Amino acid sequence: MLSGRRLDLLDPSPLDVEIEDIAHGLARVARWNGQTKGAHAFSVAQHCVLVERLAAELKPRLSREARLTALLHDAPEYVIGDLISPFKAAVGIDYKDFELRLLSAIHLRFGLPARAPAELLALLKQADIASAYYEATQLAGFEVSEAKRYFGTPARTLRTPRLVPLSPAEAQALFLERFKRLTV
Repeated sequence: MLSGRRLDLLDPSPLDVEIEDIAHGLARVARWNGQTKGAHAFSVAQHCVLVERLAAELKPRLSREARLTALLHDAPEYVIGDLISPFKAAVGIDYKDFELRLLSAIHLRFGLPARAPAELLALLKQADIASAYYEATQLAGFEVSEAKRYFGTPARTLRTPRLVPLSPAEAQALFLERFKRLTV
């Protein structure tokens, strides 16, 4: 990692995880494999910030710990990239287990439970799917009817975000700012 840490992907240690490495990597990983409108790709860092915001809108009294869990929900992608679910299944290894081991190390590094409770995971899934809907319709060229078919309709309580892909440096700064606000 740029921080100088060496992360063993097969046996990740929380001691080798740095938020700056996560922010740097996620800001450079493109959602939708970069197939989005705008001068820059919509990064996983921006997606994580959006999912954290949507989760808080879905459950307004969400704790800081739960919001931090939302922000970090795709943190393993800072080293393993953003693969679409069908491709993860085709890779041939237990990709989800691999991803969860890394996410557990990340959670432990920042004082979170290794595995989020089922209720929080369900909320994050709902926010993640809503984010995918908004990204699909605003950035990835989906018609609303097509996005509804794949992702459903987001909850009416959610305010529709205006998505603008940021440069990697801006996305990194945005992610780090959210992290700092949630951990101070």
